[in-house]
Amino acid sequence: MRAKSPKPELTYYDLAEGVTAFSSTRHGGCSEGPHGEFNVNLYCGDAPEAIATNRKALCKLLKISENRLVMPHQVHETGIAQIGRTFFRLSEEVRRQVLEGIDALMTNIPGVCIGVSTADCIPIIIYDPEHHAASVVHSGWRGTVANIAGVAVTSMQRAYHSRPEMLKAVIGPGISLKNFEVGDEVYDQFAAAGYPMERIARRYEKWHIDLWQCCRLQLEDVGLKPENIEVSGICTYDRCDDYFSARRLGIESGRILTAIVIRES
Repeated sequence: MRAKSPKPELTYYDLAEGVTAFSSTRHGGCSEGPHGEFNVNLYCGDAPEAIATNRKALCKLLKISENRLVMPHQVHETGIAQIGRTFFRLSEEVRRQVLEGIDALMTNIPGVCIGVSTADCIPIIIYDPEHHAASVVHSGWRGTVANIAGVAVTSMQRAYHSRPEMLKAVIGPGISLKNFEVGDEVYDQFAAAGYPMERIARRYEKWHIDLWQCCRLQLEDVGLKPENIEVSGICTYDRCDDYFSARRLGIESGRILTAIVIRES
């Protein structure tokens, strides 16, 4: 592990006043090799001491307690967990169980950082400025087929009375259409899910899918206004020096953290 003191370099999103929304880069941490430098994900084979040091540096930068950094163990499905005040009264073991098999989080608690991990999959931040609530979503291709972004918005409607037309969203760094080559069986699953294939797919030697566009369409379908959806346009495959890409670096590499912190209003 590097001896230098970590200073995480983040990509910030101007989502709204009263929140800090960001994606981490590979820079400013102490992890090494394919996990270098800045990784805070526990499930990708990185050294525990490097993860702990990076997490501590991130929480210091965000001005939150370390136990207020909440990240799930993702499984490419559509489970969503609501993080309320009672979550932090649970034991560490029970909190870990709550976060097992979860691909999206939501909260309305200030001072809590909820985030998801990606390395080519698409991260989405959704914010409700009316009710000061937020959700973060891990939308890999399986989750995208299963409409996880729509599930998150519907969950926010139930939990916080969110109005979709008032929500704001950021679609963060992920693999672009030109680099996301898929087999016919994956193309067929998107087609079976009802996507307009003429808008989200292109044929080169094999099919390519535009996951950014898929996520945008999901959000629009549940009522978000197009002008309230920002697409970062950062392709992790092309920019693997700055952002982790599993297709370029391998599965045993670091992960981007895309997250949001609600501040006291």
